[in-house]
Amino acid sequence: MVRKSLIADLILLLVTFSWGATFVLVKEAIATMPPFTFLGVRFTIAAVLICLILLIFKRDQLHTDKGLIKAGLVLGFWLFAGYAFQTFGLQFTSVSKAGFITGLSVVLVPLFSVWLLHLKPKRPTVIGVLAATIGLALLSLDKVEAANLGDLLVFLCAVSYAMHIITMGKYAPRHKALPLAMYQIAAVAVLNFIGAFFFEPWQQSFTKDVLFNPTVEMALLICAVFATALAFVAQSQFQKFTTPTRTALIFSTEPVFAAVTAYLWADERLSGQAVVGCLLILAGMLFAELGGSDKEETTAEATASR
Repeated sequence: MVRKSLIADLILLLVTFSWGATFVLVKEAIATMPPFTFLGVRFTIAAVLICLILLIFKRDQLHTDKGLIKAGLVLGFWLFAGYAFQTFGLQFTSVSKAGFITGLSVVLVPLFSVWLLHLKPKRPTVIGVLAATIGLALLSLDKVEAANLGDLLVFLCAVSYAMHIITMGKYAPRHKALPLAMYQIAAVAVLNFIGAFFFEPWQQSFTKDVLFNPTVEMALLICAVFATALAFVAQSQFQKFTTPTRTALIFSTEPVFAAVTAYLWADERLSGQAVVGCLLILAGMLFAELGGSDKEETTAEATASR
């Protein structure tokens, strides 16, 4: 179990890297194609890709079990809610504050795990979460600003992402990874297109100038394949071997990867405070990892997911 847990954590770290590394691509793409429309197209491509894999290689897994569809819809709802609240919140608050508040899901997950799944994290994990939270603050916040509506919306984004991790911990052990990821991703695609219909000039996105824009094409291809299809299949497959709290802690490294890739690709400089923040996030993750697997957490998780 310890070996499986370590492998799972490493795979989830690669998933987080794919999200952080594509941040610059997404930022550039949504300057041309609005966020909901971009996400709708991105998740549609990913859902079609997984469906083709199922049709060609895993036809026996392509079925319409009610429990599977329900799991996909619940996961898709929470994931979409996270994107939606963050998108609207960014209209009223700064990117730095949004990054920090979104990262608070690393704190919310262990709290929700105690409440919903009756999981009690080990002391090294708790210390790791606290270190990562302080690191997020140093990385994201340059100054203290008054709270506003955007902060509340982004906090709801953090709640949604935390609930996504919690529900994935519940449903992943029950279903095959490929169909679970497909239904989840398809649900997110549909919900994003609904959001685009009501809040964006989506018709302007489906033109030759936008769809064949090199920046948009590259972002859609890389994000759909690596940061969506492969990433959520991997999360569906491997989160069952670790705990929601450790998953959240691993996901907290996303802004670190985003900052590093922004430095390498966009020549964005990091302040000394931000560097310390990155190191604290990584230290928190490593501290929790070296603290070993929590048998109480694993046993409780297995019981909760039956």
